[in-house]
Amino acid sequence: MRAGSDDYRDSGLVFPEGFTFGSATASYQVEGAAQEDGRLPSIWDTFSMTPGRVWNGDTGDVACDHYHRWESDLDLMKDLGLDAYRFSIAWPRIVPAGTGAVNQAGIDFYSRLVDGLLERGIRPVATLYHWDLPQPLEDAGGWPVRATADAFERYAEIMGAALGDRIHTWTTLNEPWCSAYLGYGQGGHAPGRAEPAAALAAVHHLNLAHGRAVQALRATSTGDPEYSVTLNFHVARGRGPQAAEAVRRVEALANRAFTGPMLRGEYPADLLEDTASVTDWSFVQDGDLEAIHQPIDVLGVNYYSTVTAQLWDGVSPRQMNDGHKAVAGGTAWPGSDGVLEFLEQPGPYTAMGWNIAPEGLEELLLSLREQFPDQALMVTENGAAFDDEVADDGSVPDPERLDYLRRHFTAAHRAMQQGVDLRGYFVWSLLDNFEWGYGYAKRFGIVRVDFDTLERTVKQSGEWYARLAKTGTIPE
Repeated sequence: MRAGSDDYRDSGLVFPEGFTFGSATASYQVEGAAQEDGRLPSIWDTFSMTPGRVWNGDTGDVACDHYHRWESDLDLMKDLGLDAYRFSIAWPRIVPAGTGAVNQAGIDFYSRLVDGLLERGIRPVATLYHWDLPQPLEDAGGWPVRATADAFERYAEIMGAALGDRIHTWTTLNEPWCSAYLGYGQGGHAPGRAEPAAALAAVHHLNLAHGRAVQALRATSTGDPEYSVTLNFHVARGRGPQAAEAVRRVEALANRAFTGPMLRGEYPADLLEDTASVTDWSFVQDGDLEAIHQPIDVLGVNYYSTVTAQLWDGVSPRQMNDGHKAVAGGTAWPGSDGVLEFLEQPGPYTAMGWNIAPEGLEELLLSLREQFPDQALMVTENGAAFDDEVADDGSVPDPERLDYLRRHFTAAHRAMQQGVDLRGYFVWSLLDNFEWGYGYAKRFGIVRVDFDTLERTVKQSGEWYARLAKTGTIPE
């Protein structure tokens, strides 16, 4: 089957006129050219080059070589019928030291990219931060210190002035939950620190960076862009005698720590109470909440799977990890009394070990409509990793990913039928790429990348998605 062929039957489920069908990538995951044209190291360069941090010692030095192959990649997007492309800008290409001199070569690259998208009728959706913090800023304290938010505001000013006449949608941050909790709390992501108090300070300074960046972009963009932020929401289920309390704690730290200040102008009282033993939140200064609480045009929603948590009172993380009560893998979230254990969920699973639960996306979208009835939504990431095999004829059949996408688009369509103001959907990811701590071992793309030759091949799921993008109707 070729992209957009008539070999698919229509499901009869039609998205409204103007609904955006896109795909997404992130700079460190696809660009490569890590030492070219004035770019200096980010925290992910440092992290991936540290032995034992990334599977197989993989790095993003070359990745998909999108930095050199962007024109052919844009042609591929046009062939797929994409309405929009969500990419991220590498901060270390623009302000290599995080502060100080601006690197014009970096600005020029993204200017060419944006112009190339517009020439092909594809709307540019630019994310300012998808985790590649300039290493000098981390050396000075990283996101737990206020100066990083100051530097981000200036970076936003620079990009607004450079591209704000052509960008369709500005997204300030991608998944600040990962940046704060995985980077500074759990240590599995760059910069690899395990400091609960620092993680909560990072939460606040990421929130502050978002609000100040929206203001800076508005002041410098001369076009009429929309403004957004992308959050990865936890759709939580509870287990055990304190199931409801486990869900509340997950939602407070994972979801409302960001939506509270961004969309309501306040941190939830239960979050502050939950974390009082870790921090007094004195890093929140007068005027911060007003700065964070900026109107946005669309809220980006990233969704992959659900989580199930159980609360164990009076159990330390060490006891949990030593097998207390015959369980293991306990996770101490900042401030938790006892341990929130995240339990294995029923399958089926993707290659990441994540459960496949399209009903969770519908549930999430309906919940956000209930909480924020006037806020437009956009699915900014959804997709799945599977172990794809190249067929003898060179094609890449990936029926599991195709089924995953079909079921999740159907769930989104059901949510819209129930009144959710969903404006579009970006599949993660356009290309197989550097998958953070998993290196090149996990493939999310609707386009296969041969990491030896860097050849691109549209997978069966990509052909299916092209049909959807071009017709607006979910193919069977």
